[in-house]
Order: sequence, then C-alpha cells, then structure tokens
Amino acid sequence: MMSGVPALDIVHLTDPDDERLADYVSLTDVALRSRHEPEKGLYIAESSTVLGRALAAGHRPRSVLVSPRWLPDLTAMLEARDPDGEPVRVYVAEPAVLEAITGFHVHRGALAAMHRPPLPAVADVIAGARRVAVLEDVVDHTNVGAAFRSAAAIGVDAVLVTPRCADPLYRRSVRVSMGTVFQVPWTRVDPWPGGIDVLRDAGFVTAALALSDDSVSLDALEADPPERLALVLGAEGDGLKPATIAAADLTVRIPMAGGVDSLNVAAAGAVAFWATRVRG
Repeated sequence: MMSGVPALDIVHLTDPDDERLADYVSLTDVALRSRHEPEKGLYIAESSTVLGRALAAGHRPRSVLVSPRWLPDLTAMLEARDPDGEPVRVYVAEPAVLEAITGFHVHRGALAAMHRPPLPAVADVIAGARRVAVLEDVVDHTNVGAAFRSAAAIGVDAVLVTPRCADPLYRRSVRVSMGTVFQVPWTRVDPWPGGIDVLRDAGFVTAALALSDDSVSLDALEADPPERLALVLGAEGDGLKPATIAAADLTVRIPMAGGVDSLNVAAAGAVAFWATRVRG
C-alpha cells in the first residue's frame, strides 16, 4: 500500500436509509439481487469466514458493513490483505440497524460488498483438470452452494454452470458453500449443451446423471473411470434436458434402494464426485 494511505476508512452510522448503503439494502429479495449485483459488478460476502476466503482468493472489497462487536476481527483481516493502494470503507452500525438495512439478522455481524471478478474462459478453467462438474440450470442457490462445497471437499478440479444456472456468487450460494465458490475454479459455459463439444475436444468423457433405459450404473463408471471426466448434473425436478443426455458420451444412474428413484441434485453430485474421484 502506498505510504500514508490508510488501510481502512471507518464510518459509524445510525441511519439505515443512508444512501451510501445501497449495496446492502434488501438482501433478501432474491429476484432483485440476482439482477442488481451482477449489473453493478459486485457480490455480497456474508460472515468473517466467507470474507476471509474471498480475500485469500484475491477478491477485492469495495466496502464492509459490520457491527461494533466484530470490528476488531474484521479490521485485522482487512489490514492483512494484499495492498492495492485503496482504503476499504468500513461502515459500522448496531445489529438493529444492520437488520433494518438488509432485512435479516446479519450472521456474525459482518457483510462485505465485493468486486465481482471477470469470468475466465472455459478453456482456461478446464486446462489441466481431470474432474469437472457441470451444473445445468440448477436454479436453487442453496443447491448450487452445496454442490460447490462437495466439489471442493472431494477434489473436483473445476465447475461449469450453464447460462440459466443460479449465480454461484449470490449471497446464499456463497454462504452455503462456506466460501468454496472462491476456491474451485468455475465459469459459465455458453452455449449449452453445445459446450459438450468443447469438453470432448479437450479430452473429457461427459457423463450425464439421469434415469434412462440405456444408462450405466455409477458402480461401472467407478470401476473404470476415464482419465478426464465431466459429470453433468441437472435441474431440480425435471433433471437434464433430453438434448443434453443425447449429446453426452454416456448416461449414468446412481443405484438406489428403498423405493427411492432419485436424490437431491447436490446430494447426487456429492455421491458421484466421491465415486469417480481421482485416486492416488
């Protein structure tokens, strides 16, 4: 950081209608925020744990909103970040004011409006990867976050999301993922399912997780996995599109018991990631 430039610009607030807090207003309105945040080039990081992982990934905060109790911890975290020559604006307000601004009780008393990094090219994300997950039109932010957390925990190298998939950087996705959306390389693949050709040209076998007459058991894929594998997971309810299943190299089903025919998409992803993980 340049000499003489403070690391933080701390502002104490009591008015929840302060216009400087526009980034944090009504965070519970999913439809509004899903448009508002990407258009403004930002996303919201909730809790000190998530913020810490965002900073570790090199993401830049544009401001932070924090309760007095958490100010010392957040101050230490922000002052330790890689310098960029710009002080971070830190708004400090009591919990009741925070709730009036955001519309909910702020977990661990801290939120940050972060600069949204540009999405990398698909080729850059999958270069060197051996295991890739593709989320097709998964619209539930909780499921997206859970899928990313499983991908990070089990060693999936990259995640691709289709144009209609929910935003992995939406606040709920980030929170459910425990910040692993910053850890696993990801980008949007467009067009889709045309992107299957990109994966195939890069040497990936694409496996669509779906129930179909010609599907193979996940046990069979686990017994002889390809060197480079892309697992394609479908939307809640309807599953994968017929065009996606037709374009994939093979269709895979998870063996079921107890009269159950399918799993939640995030749970199915975790099972498939584990069964096909790279060993050794």
